[in-house]
Amino acid sequence: MTLPRPNGRALAAAALVFAAIVAALTLLDRGAGHVSVGPGRDAGGVGAIGPRATSAQDRVRALEATIASGRATPRAYTELGDSLVQLNRDTGNGSALPRAERAYRTALARDPRDARAVTGLGTLAANKHQFARALHYGREARRMNPAALAPYPVMVDALIELGRYDEAGRTLQRMIDLKPGLASYARASYYRELHGDLNGAADALRLAVSSGGTAPENVAYVQSLLGHVEFARGDVRAAEEAFRSAMEAVPSYAPAAEGLSRTESARGRLGSAIELLRDAYDERPIVEYAIALGEAELAAGRPEDAEVHLAEARAIHDREERAGMDVAVERAVFEADHGSPAAALAFGRRAWKTTPSVRAADALGWALTRSGRPAEGLVWARRALKLGSREPRFLYHAGLAAKGAGRNGEARLLLRRSLALNPRFSPLHAPRARAALDALR
Repeated sequence: MTLPRPNGRALAAAALVFAAIVAALTLLDRGAGHVSVGPGRDAGGVGAIGPRATSAQDRVRALEATIASGRATPRAYTELGDSLVQLNRDTGNGSALPRAERAYRTALARDPRDARAVTGLGTLAANKHQFARALHYGREARRMNPAALAPYPVMVDALIELGRYDEAGRTLQRMIDLKPGLASYARASYYRELHGDLNGAADALRLAVSSGGTAPENVAYVQSLLGHVEFARGDVRAAEEAFRSAMEAVPSYAPAAEGLSRTESARGRLGSAIELLRDAYDERPIVEYAIALGEAELAAGRPEDAEVHLAEARAIHDREERAGMDVAVERAVFEADHGSPAAALAFGRRAWKTTPSVRAADALGWALTRSGRPAEGLVWARRALKLGSREPRFLYHAGLAAKGAGRNGEARLLLRRSLALNPRFSPLHAPRARAALDALR
């Protein structure tokens, strides 16, 4: 299945409405990572605190002052929740999300018909990877306000992560038809990427970039997404240009620094890549950056440094689980790569039970392969590739499963495909894919 491409009317209208959409997917892993999809707002509009403040932090402070004064309406609590979600997206401030949930629930206690607050709860459920709950909230918000666009990002993300791709495609097309913009085009890009249409994914993001935006963080966000798609296509120069454009929009922007580390690594400049990753991790200490840093250090022959950062990654995963996040997919792959195969298998099975997506299929397949059961792993690896994905790690995992299962012809094909677009897709795993392929010749 391919996503219905945006129609001519939607493409022509996009530049006019782009600035009216505020959305955020996790930059490193748009369907997979800490999905943070803020409810839609009218850019530059007047809310409970008057004209829009210049930053999410400013809006949070102003709204909290309004609430402390005792003059707050229910809408002020909803806007506080939205602003805290935006603050988390802009800065990675994890403490903003529990505060946002309290704000949304207070808003609903005062006005049970507040569809924006319900959408906000869906956003937070998606942040915790509780996608069935997120879908419930998104549908409830749409029922309360059928004309609203805001529930659609929550529903699309949840449907994708629940493996309901046909329904996700139809919902996304409806979102594009209603009001094309950053939120819809970012998701169109990811949807196309899942189906192996990297050119279409890049087209969707270029349209978003050309449309512009009012917040520098949103410009940097879209530029960084484009950088990752260009990197996936093997165009390292274009990827670097996109990441540097993001850094120009927001200096020290951690996702762009992480992206630049990939291009430096692809050019063989591993020392520079590690420094960029350290900058990104210092700015935003999230698990994806800790793992990337540890793997780069392993590739550079620095096992002691790598051990520190991989231990930090495990500690972050532990904290996320204690906070109620479902990170079974991520933990399955991490343990398969850097820890216990038995733990990886347990996480992989849990991942498939709660979020039966292609990512979960890949995680379970890789866990089985690393547990010494490559024939079973290959069954799941093939399922991970059923949409036509060209994700190098999916192909690498499938190739090693096929090799372990004695299906050497299939293994050669898969490993060649994993290296075809970008022979240096990872400083650690690309050389392993090359070595496995060479061993089959």
